[in-house]
Formats: sequence, C-alpha cells, structure tokens
Amino acid sequence: MSIHEYFPAEGRGCALCCYGFERLHQAGEAPLTHCPACGAALRRALGTPAIIEGGGHRLRESHLARHGYTQYRRLERGRYEKTAGDGPDTIGGD
Repeated sequence: MSIHEYFPAEGRGCALCCYGFERLHQAGEAPLTHCPACGAALRRALGTPAIIEGGGHRLRESHLARHGYTQYRRLERGRYEKTAGDGPDTIGGD
C-alpha cells in the first residue's frame, strides 16, 4: 500500500482538494484523476517516503556509557547491578 498526494490541476477546487489531500492506495490500484467530492481534475504529487529507523543500537551498553548514561539490570527484588556507565556497582538490597 502506498500513500498518494493529490492537488487540483487547475483552479482552487473544493474544500477537500483545494489544499491537497492524501489517499491510501492498494498495490496496482489506479491513481485518482478527478476529485471524489467536486469532480475537479487532479494532479498527483510526489510524496516523501516514510522511513522507519530502528533505535535498538541506542540501548547498547557501549552507546549508553559513551553518552554519560548508567544502566542497571534487576538482580532480584529491590537490588540492581550496573551494566554500563559510571556509578555504584549495585544499588538497593542491603
């Protein structure tokens, strides 16, 4: 599925198409040629792709320590052990 952006080809168009609108199309579906509300001729604009970037690398211990964060993991109820960064080796417990 892809998102297509439409704008009136000439003139202002109606309330739906005057500023442009987006429509989700299935693969192989033909693009719109006329506004579904007013029938004005439409032109399709090139849209920006949606890029999803993974952020898993930001949680690595080396990344956290390099940027000044401290990470702890739970050992047992109320007791934590340091896995990255500066700070006490353990917290809680005693």
